[in-house]
Amino acid sequence: MTLGQLFLEAMSSGVITNGEMTWITDHQAQFSRTEEAVALRLGRLIDEGSIQLGCRMPLNN
Repeated sequence: MTLGQLFLEAMSSGVITNGEMTWITDHQAQFSRTEEAVALRLGRLIDEGSIQLGCRMPLNN
């Protein structure tokens, strides 16, 4: 998983999981400046309610 993939998934679903939040905090020391900016953007989106903390329901195809 990369922060870019996580960001795109959170933006498309409107949800970020507890596991993804844990992954971000566990790996933040290795983030580049660009990744730090993405993590800050995710935090702002969570704060404003655009992205919810929760779980994703699998799609049944």
